[in-house]
Amino acid sequence: MSPTLGGLYEARFDEREAAEKDRLWREIGRYLQRYVRRGGSVIDVACDRGYFIRNVKARERWATDVRDVAAHLPTDVRFVRCDGLELAANVPNDHFDVVFMSNYLEHLAGPDEVVRQLSEARLVLRPGGRLIVLQPNIRLVGGRYWDFIDHRVALTERSLAEAVAMAGLETRSVTVRFLPYTTKSALPKHPALVRAYLRFPPLWRLVGKQTLLIAERT
Repeated sequence: MSPTLGGLYEARFDEREAAEKDRLWREIGRYLQRYVRRGGSVIDVACDRGYFIRNVKARERWATDVRDVAAHLPTDVRFVRCDGLELAANVPNDHFDVVFMSNYLEHLAGPDEVVRQLSEARLVLRPGGRLIVLQPNIRLVGGRYWDFIDHRVALTERSLAEAVAMAGLETRSVTVRFLPYTTKSALPKHPALVRAYLRFPPLWRLVGKQTLLIAERT
């Protein structure tokens, strides 16, 4: 990642927006907890400020990012500073119950790197472990997908599932429409409203622009 793009991630959300985003993720994390065993191990790849990893419970919580974001993470989260494409060289292999990625794959250089990243995830998952990907879907977002200068790879639910298969993982479920495109979009901000949204899938079909894919290492 270039220094210019590294600074972009810090500037994209100010402190007020970052705090608001964290409040949203408390509810999203509570929903995604169904895929994370409390007695298991989970790693958040390209974790940013740890919005996901802070808001799920597990016996072992790990996080990685190319930036040093350790100061934003709880002390019980083991942070490893590394490129996600070198994941298997930096964290235990055949170890994790869950690998999580959110709004990350679109930043890679191209389709080959997407498959490579998913293959790295497979290496660190234990047999039977789950991959969780939350990903903007260009088919649903349209031209707004390119509103962010660091978006490089266009993915739909179909191309994402194809990349998952190429990486040797088996897709278990795909929720094509899950969350709105960004936390600045139509998702309600009050925690009670976020909970209500997550409990009412018909609303997802109206405003969901991100796809949630669950895969497994068999």
